Amino acid sequence: MYDSTEDTKAHIRRVQQLAAKFAEMLNLQTAVHDFSKLYPPEKEVFDEFTPKLKDSTYGSEEYKGFLVSMKPALDRHYTQNRHHPEHFKNGVNGMDLIDLIEMYCDWKAATERHANGSMEKSIQHNAVRFDVGPQLTSIFENTRKSSTGW
Repeated sequence: MYDSTEDTKAHIRRVQQLAAKFAEMLNLQTAVHDFSKLYPPEKEVFDEFTPKLKDSTYGSEEYKGFLVSMKPALDRHYTQNRHHPEHFKNGVNGMDLIDLIEMYCDWKAATERHANGSMEKSIQHNAVRFDVGPQLTSIFENTRKSSTGW
């Protein structure tokens, strides 16, 4: 009679190997997260606007006005950083899973910099802003509500 134990153990090891490789790829990509903000021409703009953005309400008219003023630096930033939907011609649909995870973490970190930041509101706003479909929006919401404290 066939005993599946060894095949199951091999499968478990393979899943662990693949997950470790995925985590390594994510770590490599996030190791250089937003480095372009540290150098001209982005740095000067972020030096000026980061405090203003922090005191604004995400998605408000004031916030949108700041983004307009920052447009040249943001356009360059988006070309350098693939965790932004603006990096891709087809937005979120051009991203891979590592990009999506980095983007989610970026949204989370950004909400923590705002005095009235809210991941729930960020997900809702960005779902509209970036035409994120209902399935992916639900996955983001499930992640936010999960027991991991996201």
